[in-house]
Amino acid sequence: MRAHDLSAGDDVLARVHEAARKAVRIHGMPGAEITLINVSENATYRVDDPATGERFVLRVHRLGYHSTQAILSELDWLEALREEAGVHTPRVLPSPGGSRVLTVLGAEPRDCVMFEFLPGTEPSQDRLVPDFERLGAITARMHRHARSWRRPAGFTRFHWDYEAALGAESRWGRWQDGAGVGVEALAVLGRLDKELRERLHRFGRDPGRYGLIHADLRPANLLVAGDEPPSVIDFDDCGFGWYLYDLAAAVSFVEHHPRVPEMIASWVRGYRTVLDLPAEDEAEIWTFIMFRRLLLVAWIGTHTGVEIAAELGTGYTEGTCELAERYLSGPSR
Repeated sequence: MRAHDLSAGDDVLARVHEAARKAVRIHGMPGAEITLINVSENATYRVDDPATGERFVLRVHRLGYHSTQAILSELDWLEALREEAGVHTPRVLPSPGGSRVLTVLGAEPRDCVMFEFLPGTEPSQDRLVPDFERLGAITARMHRHARSWRRPAGFTRFHWDYEAALGAESRWGRWQDGAGVGVEALAVLGRLDKELRERLHRFGRDPGRYGLIHADLRPANLLVAGDEPPSVIDFDDCGFGWYLYDLAAAVSFVEHHPRVPEMIASWVRGYRTVLDLPAEDEAEIWTFIMFRRLLLVAWIGTHTGVEIAAELGTGYTEGTCELAERYLSGPSR
């Protein structure tokens, strides 16, 4: 799998920026200023409309990741969580024609979604442990809703099972092609891959363990404003996966942090204020952390245009090998 289009170089971001400008004009804000916030799976812009003084967030989708129907399905869950579960999620600003997903035509038609701008900032790094308890509780509320929610007709989102993440589909590319994966890393990570495949197969996909998840529910996707409950943003990766994958995603890129065990314990405490987490499930937490970590090795290899991927690079692979050795030599392995 080659790097996705937003990491392809050339003038791709200029073309995406033009798509963003067209989307803003269609939304009736021809004089709005658009500012690129970040590039990851998609390009996200802040939109400031001088005519009204209002601010919005525009997401311009990458090519070939989601169908329009899949994006609409994501937005259905956002709305349901806000209306039915009390989870703060951003509202969508439909286009003048009433479409929640606006397809901007051109040589490369791109789907765009305009969201309300929510106040707040990412939680402070100084409060990682206590904030993880709150994150665990929010996650459990989302899981509880997902288990009972009657999904609308036509709802479609992809899966984050083994095949989609590390197997035949390799949605973010093959970990074997990650940054700095040489002969030694291939051997260590190959052992890890085999162990993960076997353990996930044994763990199974019982409805109490596997369902609709955010799939990227980490502090960077929370907005905290004063004493108000955090807002949850960026559902672009939401789909069907193991509920414990949301905990693994919460420690993305910092799995080696010395306080991760405390963060995990805090998350579990918060989760258990809302839902049960059986001891046998808790025992597999590091299986899901390593599953996510190996998936991120692949992600870094195909997202070279993303700032954090370029920053982590080979060092992330080396750290993954160290964590893999520790995991594979654990008492239950």
